Amino acid sequence: MSVVEQARRARGAAEALAVATRTTKDAALVAMADALVARTAEIVTANAADLAAGREAGLSAAILDRLALDAGRVAGIADALREMAALPDPVGEVVRGSTLPNGLELRQVRVPFGVVGIIYEARPNVTVDAAGICLKSGNAALLRGSGSAAHSNAALVAVLRDAIADAGLPADAVQLLDASSRDSVKELMRARGLVDVLIPRGGASLIRTVVEESTVPVIETGVGNCHVYVDAAADLAKAVAITLNAKTQRLSTCNTAESLLVHASVADAFLPAVLAAFAEAGVTVHGSPEVAAYSSAVVPATDEDFATEYLSADISVAVVDSLDAAVAHIRRYGTGHTEAIVTDSQSAAREFVARVDAAAVMVNASTRFTDGGEFGFGAEIGISTQKLHARGPMGLPELTSTKYVVTGDGHLRG
Repeated sequence: MSVVEQARRARGAAEALAVATRTTKDAALVAMADALVARTAEIVTANAADLAAGREAGLSAAILDRLALDAGRVAGIADALREMAALPDPVGEVVRGSTLPNGLELRQVRVPFGVVGIIYEARPNVTVDAAGICLKSGNAALLRGSGSAAHSNAALVAVLRDAIADAGLPADAVQLLDASSRDSVKELMRARGLVDVLIPRGGASLIRTVVEESTVPVIETGVGNCHVYVDAAADLAKAVAITLNAKTQRLSTCNTAESLLVHASVADAFLPAVLAAFAEAGVTVHGSPEVAAYSSAVVPATDEDFATEYLSADISVAVVDSLDAAVAHIRRYGTGHTEAIVTDSQSAAREFVARVDAAAVMVNASTRFTDGGEFGFGAEIGISTQKLHARGPMGLPELTSTKYVVTGDGHLRG
């Protein structure tokens, strides 16, 4: 089936989802969760085929781990759907309302986008997360995963579609696009008028391609060259702990710190301590000449290093002369995701927050907190690094648009 035909079927499903009650949608989510658990064996069997193909293709151990599913992971994915069912339904929420001077009643209410296309890489759990968050927010989902997870994704979507149909909603609320060639991506990006929005989740290359080539509106997510700036007024013990957590708590996420900036006035006291902590944690430091003076293990940093989202046990480090210089560095190399300052100066914190242009700014906290779950939003489709419509963690409300409902009593405009 062509992507255009799948998109047309998705539009039909979206019409039914738009008027589905919360009770119906939540029942479908629970049914999806129960079905995943009940059919774990076939999901794990399909996943084994992907793992075997991945090993043969030479995929890294880290990628194979993200790809792998077992009974425990399937149960965890199912639990996420149950948690989603417990969240408030954003559809129909009144964003604002008033009675106009002429007596007209005006309400701005949340409505689904309609058809959401999601292009993503590797992890099959994203298939279920995306399907669930789209259904809960009243949207039909067109899912285009990576070829490396093709068998897993096909099995997961087959289970989800059966459960959705059994719950009384259209199975076409969730559809999987062919991942065997790039043609499906191209067709999806050109399906303007059938697909309402595209959300790419993956590496910088994928996101850039979708943003630059799509005629369908895109919500840009994910790329995170995140910085920690240790200010002149920082508590240095706190700064070491925050920096280490931001870098090492999990290496492969978009909210992991990839660069450290240190005020020159605290470099002598701070750098030996943080470099030792990095060495113990197995992190390779790519440093400026000022940083390299503190350790022979420091690799000389290039301009490219400061612009890199490593997603590995690497970090770029530089010494700056002022908060101004730190902000300038971040504006040059940052990706608008998450930036952090460690300082005991309220004025420095206020200035940093005001001047740094990012979806999230942390004060005395790890960059790793930029996450829908950590923010208390529950389900998250991704972290938007753009400024239009949604910015930061995208929960259920961010998967909706709004419309105005105007109620009168025979009102005529003079």
